[in-house]
Amino acid sequence: MSGKKSAPRRAKRVLPGFGLTLGYTLFYLSIIVLIPLLALLLKTFTMTWPQFWEAVASPRVLASYRLTFGASFIAACVNLVFGLLIAWVLVRYKFPGKKIVDALVDLPFALPTAVAGISLTALLAGNGWVGQYLEPLGIQLAFNPNGIVIALIFIGLPFVVRTVQPVLEDSEKELEEAATSLGATRWQIFRHVILPAIMPALLTGFAMAFARAVGEYGSVIFIAGNMPMVSEITPLIIIGKLEQYDYAGATAVAVVMLVISFVLLLVINALQAWQRRHAGAPA
Repeated sequence: MSGKKSAPRRAKRVLPGFGLTLGYTLFYLSIIVLIPLLALLLKTFTMTWPQFWEAVASPRVLASYRLTFGASFIAACVNLVFGLLIAWVLVRYKFPGKKIVDALVDLPFALPTAVAGISLTALLAGNGWVGQYLEPLGIQLAFNPNGIVIALIFIGLPFVVRTVQPVLEDSEKELEEAATSLGATRWQIFRHVILPAIMPALLTGFAMAFARAVGEYGSVIFIAGNMPMVSEITPLIIIGKLEQYDYAGATAVAVVMLVISFVLLLVINALQAWQRRHAGAPA
Protein backbone atom coordinates (compact mmCIF):
# COMPACT_ATOMS: atom_id res chain seq x y z
CA MET A 1 0.00 0.00 0.00
CA SER A 2 1.26 3.44 -0.83
CA GLY A 3 1.24 6.12 1.79
CA LYS A 4 -0.64 8.51 -0.45
CA LYS A 5 -4.24 9.13 0.37
CA SER A 6 -6.59 8.64 -2.50
CA ALA A 7 -8.65 11.65 -3.50
CA PRO A 8 -12.24 11.49 -2.26
CA ARG A 9 -14.54 10.16 -4.90
CA ARG A 10 -17.27 12.50 -6.05
CA ALA A 11 -20.72 11.25 -5.31
CA LYS A 12 -22.61 10.25 -8.41
CA ARG A 13 -25.61 12.35 -9.20
CA VAL A 14 -28.97 10.68 -9.41
CA LEU A 15 -29.66 12.49 -12.69
CA PRO A 16 -26.77 12.07 -15.15
CA GLY A 17 -25.94 15.21 -17.09
CA PHE A 18 -27.62 17.43 -14.52
CA GLY A 19 -25.15 20.29 -14.99
CA LEU A 20 -25.56 20.31 -18.76
CA THR A 21 -29.35 20.10 -18.49
CA LEU A 22 -29.46 22.93 -15.96
CA GLY A 23 -27.24 25.04 -18.18
CA TYR A 24 -29.52 24.57 -21.20
CA THR A 25 -32.57 25.32 -19.06
CA LEU A 26 -31.15 28.57 -17.73
CA PHE A 27 -29.91 29.55 -21.18
CA TYR A 28 -33.28 29.13 -22.88
CA LEU A 29 -35.08 30.65 -19.88
CA SER A 30 -32.91 33.73 -20.23
CA ILE A 31 -33.47 34.02 -23.99
CA ILE A 32 -37.23 33.41 -23.94
CA VAL A 33 -38.28 35.04 -20.64
CA LEU A 34 -35.69 37.03 -18.73
CA ILE A 35 -34.08 39.06 -21.55
CA PRO A 36 -37.43 40.22 -23.04
CA LEU A 37 -38.68 41.20 -19.57
CA LEU A 38 -35.44 43.06 -18.89
CA ALA A 39 -35.78 44.91 -22.21
CA LEU A 40 -39.36 45.77 -21.27
CA LEU A 41 -38.25 47.30 -17.98
CA LEU A 42 -35.29 49.14 -19.50
CA LYS A 43 -37.48 50.71 -22.18
CA THR A 44 -39.93 51.84 -19.52
CA PHE A 45 -37.14 53.46 -17.50
CA THR A 46 -36.45 55.84 -20.40
CA MET A 47 -39.65 57.71 -19.46
CA THR A 48 -39.96 60.33 -16.78
CA TRP A 49 -42.44 59.79 -13.97
CA PRO A 50 -45.04 62.25 -15.38
CA GLN A 51 -44.78 60.58 -18.81
CA PHE A 52 -45.13 57.13 -17.24
CA TRP A 53 -48.15 58.18 -15.18
CA GLU A 54 -49.81 59.79 -18.19
CA ALA A 55 -49.30 56.62 -20.22
CA VAL A 56 -50.62 54.14 -17.64
CA ALA A 57 -53.29 56.18 -15.81
CA SER A 58 -55.28 57.86 -18.59
CA PRO A 59 -59.05 57.23 -18.39
CA ARG A 60 -58.97 55.09 -21.53
CA VAL A 61 -56.20 52.85 -20.19
CA LEU A 62 -57.84 52.55 -16.75
CA ALA A 63 -61.09 51.49 -18.41
CA SER A 64 -59.20 48.82 -20.35
CA TYR A 65 -57.63 47.54 -17.09
CA ARG A 66 -61.05 47.18 -15.48
CA LEU A 67 -62.47 45.41 -18.51
CA THR A 68 -59.49 43.09 -19.09
CA PHE A 69 -59.02 41.91 -15.51
CA GLY A 70 -62.73 41.94 -14.67
CA ALA A 71 -63.73 39.91 -17.73
CA SER A 72 -60.79 37.53 -17.18
CA PHE A 73 -61.81 36.94 -13.56
CA ILE A 74 -65.47 36.34 -14.47
CA ALA A 75 -64.48 33.95 -17.28
CA ALA A 76 -62.09 32.06 -14.98
CA CYS A 77 -64.83 31.70 -12.32
CA VAL A 78 -67.29 30.37 -14.91
CA ASN A 79 -64.66 27.97 -16.22
CA LEU A 80 -63.97 26.81 -12.66
CA VAL A 81 -67.59 25.64 -12.28
CA PHE A 82 -68.28 24.30 -15.74
CA GLY A 83 -64.80 22.84 -16.13
CA LEU A 84 -65.35 20.81 -12.96
CA LEU A 85 -68.76 19.63 -14.23
CA ILE A 86 -67.34 18.58 -17.61
CA ALA A 87 -64.40 16.79 -16.02
CA TRP A 88 -66.78 15.03 -13.61
CA VAL A 89 -69.03 13.84 -16.43
CA LEU A 90 -66.10 12.63 -18.53
CA VAL A 91 -64.62 10.66 -15.61
CA ARG A 92 -67.66 9.30 -13.77
CA TYR A 93 -70.16 8.55 -16.58
CA LYS A 94 -70.23 6.44 -19.72
CA PHE A 95 -72.37 7.58 -22.63
CA PRO A 96 -72.37 7.34 -26.43
CA GLY A 97 -70.00 9.79 -28.05
CA LYS A 98 -67.91 10.25 -24.91
CA LYS A 99 -64.63 10.20 -26.83
CA ILE A 100 -65.93 12.84 -29.24
CA VAL A 101 -66.89 15.12 -26.36
CA ASP A 102 -63.51 14.48 -24.75
CA ALA A 103 -61.76 15.50 -27.96
CA LEU A 104 -63.95 18.60 -28.40
CA VAL A 105 -62.70 19.92 -25.05
CA ASP A 106 -59.31 20.47 -26.69
CA LEU A 107 -60.82 22.38 -29.62
CA PRO A 108 -59.82 25.84 -28.25
CA PHE A 109 -56.22 24.58 -28.11
CA ALA A 110 -56.30 23.47 -31.75
CA LEU A 111 -58.09 26.48 -33.23
CA PRO A 112 -56.07 29.61 -34.03
CA THR A 113 -57.30 32.41 -31.80
CA ALA A 114 -58.38 34.54 -34.77
CA VAL A 115 -60.47 31.66 -36.14
CA ALA A 116 -62.10 31.22 -32.72
CA GLY A 117 -62.94 34.93 -32.58
CA ILE A 118 -64.42 34.99 -36.08
CA SER A 119 -66.45 31.84 -35.37
CA LEU A 120 -67.90 33.25 -32.15
CA THR A 121 -68.72 36.53 -33.90
CA ALA A 122 -70.51 34.67 -36.70
CA LEU A 123 -72.57 32.82 -34.10
CA LEU A 124 -73.41 35.66 -31.71
CA ALA A 125 -73.73 38.70 -33.97
CA GLY A 126 -77.17 40.16 -34.68
CA ASN A 127 -77.40 38.23 -37.95
CA GLY A 128 -75.66 35.10 -36.61
CA TRP A 129 -77.13 31.68 -35.97
CA VAL A 130 -77.65 32.37 -32.25
CA GLY A 131 -77.65 36.16 -32.10
CA GLN A 132 -80.57 36.56 -34.50
CA TYR A 133 -82.85 34.94 -31.92
CA LEU A 134 -81.42 36.71 -28.87
CA GLU A 135 -81.09 40.27 -30.14
CA PRO A 136 -84.88 40.78 -30.61
CA LEU A 137 -85.18 39.89 -26.92
CA GLY A 138 -82.75 42.66 -26.00
CA ILE A 139 -79.84 40.28 -25.38
CA GLN A 140 -76.73 41.40 -27.26
CA LEU A 141 -73.75 39.10 -26.95
CA ALA A 142 -71.42 40.50 -29.61
CA PHE A 143 -69.56 43.81 -29.89
CA ASN A 144 -69.77 44.56 -26.16
CA PRO A 145 -68.16 43.28 -22.93
CA ASN A 146 -70.49 40.25 -22.94
CA GLY A 147 -68.79 38.98 -26.07
CA ILE A 148 -65.38 39.40 -24.46
CA VAL A 149 -66.40 37.24 -21.49
CA ILE A 150 -67.79 34.54 -23.81
CA ALA A 151 -64.58 34.49 -25.86
CA LEU A 152 -62.45 34.21 -22.73
CA ILE A 153 -64.64 31.38 -21.40
CA PHE A 154 -64.19 29.54 -24.70
CA ILE A 155 -60.39 29.74 -24.72
CA GLY A 156 -59.94 29.07 -20.98
CA LEU A 157 -62.25 26.10 -20.41
CA PRO A 158 -59.75 23.35 -21.42
CA PHE A 159 -57.25 24.49 -18.78
CA VAL A 160 -59.62 23.65 -15.93
CA VAL A 161 -60.93 20.44 -17.49
CA ARG A 162 -57.51 19.00 -18.29
CA THR A 163 -56.14 19.95 -14.87
CA VAL A 164 -58.98 18.44 -12.83
CA GLN A 165 -59.68 15.37 -14.98
CA PRO A 166 -56.51 13.38 -14.09
CA VAL A 167 -57.01 14.07 -10.38
CA LEU A 168 -60.58 12.78 -10.52
CA GLU A 169 -59.42 9.67 -12.39
CA ASP A 170 -56.82 8.92 -9.70
CA SER A 171 -59.09 9.68 -6.75
CA GLU A 172 -59.66 6.85 -4.26
CA LYS A 173 -63.23 5.65 -4.61
CA GLU A 174 -62.79 3.53 -1.49
CA LEU A 175 -62.99 6.69 0.61
CA GLU A 176 -66.30 7.60 -1.01
CA GLU A 177 -67.63 4.08 -0.39
CA ALA A 178 -66.51 4.24 3.24
CA ALA A 179 -68.22 7.61 3.69
CA THR A 180 -71.40 6.21 2.13
CA SER A 181 -71.35 3.22 4.48
CA LEU A 182 -71.06 5.61 7.42
CA GLY A 183 -74.23 7.39 6.35
CA ALA A 184 -72.81 10.48 4.63
CA THR A 185 -74.98 12.18 2.04
CA ARG A 186 -73.76 12.88 -1.51
CA TRP A 187 -73.15 16.52 -0.70
CA GLN A 188 -71.16 15.60 2.44
CA ILE A 189 -69.07 13.16 0.40
CA PHE A 190 -68.33 15.82 -2.19
CA ARG A 191 -67.66 18.53 0.40
CA HIS A 192 -65.44 16.57 2.78
CA VAL A 193 -63.90 13.81 0.61
CA ILE A 194 -63.75 14.83 -3.05
CA LEU A 195 -63.38 18.62 -2.91
CA PRO A 196 -60.27 18.71 -0.66
CA ALA A 197 -58.55 16.26 -3.01
CA ILE A 198 -59.27 18.25 -6.19
CA MET A 199 -59.00 21.78 -4.75
CA PRO A 200 -55.29 22.23 -5.65
CA ALA A 201 -56.04 21.17 -9.22
CA LEU A 202 -59.02 23.52 -9.35
CA LEU A 203 -56.91 26.46 -8.19
CA THR A 204 -54.20 25.56 -10.71
CA GLY A 205 -56.74 25.40 -13.54
CA PHE A 206 -58.26 28.69 -12.39
CA ALA A 207 -54.85 30.39 -12.39
CA MET A 208 -54.00 29.05 -15.86
CA ALA A 209 -57.37 30.09 -17.31
CA PHE A 210 -57.07 33.54 -15.73
CA ALA A 211 -53.51 34.06 -16.99
CA ARG A 212 -54.47 32.98 -20.51
CA ALA A 213 -57.51 35.28 -20.52
CA VAL A 214 -55.56 38.34 -19.36
CA GLY A 215 -53.19 38.19 -22.32
CA GLU A 216 -55.71 37.03 -24.92
CA TYR A 217 -55.92 39.16 -28.05
CA GLY A 218 -56.80 37.29 -31.24
CA SER A 219 -60.10 35.75 -30.21
CA VAL A 220 -61.33 38.93 -28.47
CA ILE A 221 -60.82 41.78 -30.92
CA PHE A 222 -63.31 40.37 -33.46
CA ILE A 223 -66.18 40.04 -31.00
CA ALA A 224 -65.39 42.96 -28.67
CA GLY A 225 -66.35 45.90 -30.87
CA ASN A 226 -63.19 47.70 -29.63
CA MET A 227 -65.02 50.84 -28.53
CA PRO A 228 -62.87 53.07 -26.29
CA MET A 229 -64.03 53.21 -22.65
CA VAL A 230 -66.55 50.41 -23.36
CA SER A 231 -65.10 47.28 -24.95
CA GLU A 232 -61.40 47.99 -25.50
CA ILE A 233 -59.00 45.51 -23.89
CA THR A 234 -55.53 46.36 -22.65
CA PRO A 235 -53.63 44.27 -25.25
CA LEU A 236 -55.39 46.31 -27.94
CA ILE A 237 -54.19 49.51 -26.23
CA ILE A 238 -50.63 48.16 -26.36
CA ILE A 239 -50.94 47.22 -30.05
CA GLY A 240 -52.34 50.68 -30.81
CA LYS A 241 -49.39 52.40 -29.13
CA LEU A 242 -46.95 50.20 -31.03
CA GLU A 243 -48.62 51.09 -34.31
CA GLN A 244 -48.17 54.76 -33.38
CA TYR A 245 -44.46 54.10 -32.66
CA ASP A 246 -45.03 54.95 -28.99
CA TYR A 247 -42.81 52.11 -27.80
CA ALA A 248 -42.18 53.59 -24.36
CA GLY A 249 -45.91 54.06 -23.74
CA ALA A 250 -46.63 50.50 -24.88
CA THR A 251 -43.97 49.05 -22.57
CA ALA A 252 -45.26 51.16 -19.66
CA VAL A 253 -48.79 49.75 -20.04
CA ALA A 254 -47.32 46.26 -20.46
CA VAL A 255 -45.26 46.61 -17.26
CA VAL A 256 -48.35 47.63 -15.24
CA MET A 257 -50.28 44.71 -16.70
CA LEU A 258 -47.38 42.37 -15.90
CA VAL A 259 -47.14 43.56 -12.29
CA ILE A 260 -50.90 43.23 -11.68
CA SER A 261 -50.97 39.75 -13.25
CA PHE A 262 -47.95 38.67 -11.19
CA VAL A 263 -49.51 39.87 -7.93
CA LEU A 264 -52.82 38.14 -8.67
CA LEU A 265 -51.12 34.87 -9.59
CA LEU A 266 -48.97 35.14 -6.46
CA VAL A 267 -52.13 35.47 -4.37
CA ILE A 268 -53.67 32.44 -6.11
CA ASN A 269 -50.52 30.37 -5.51
CA ALA A 270 -50.49 31.45 -1.86
CA LEU A 271 -54.10 30.31 -1.49
CA GLN A 272 -53.17 27.00 -3.09
CA ALA A 273 -50.24 26.51 -0.70
CA TRP A 274 -52.45 27.42 2.28
CA GLN A 275 -55.10 24.94 1.14
CA ARG A 276 -52.50 22.17 0.86
CA ARG A 277 -51.19 22.86 4.36
CA HIS A 278 -54.74 23.03 5.68
CA ALA A 279 -55.49 19.64 4.09
CA GLY A 280 -52.35 18.14 5.60
CA ALA A 281 -50.43 17.69 2.34
CA PRO A 282 -46.94 19.11 1.81
CA ALA A 283 -46.99 22.55 0.18
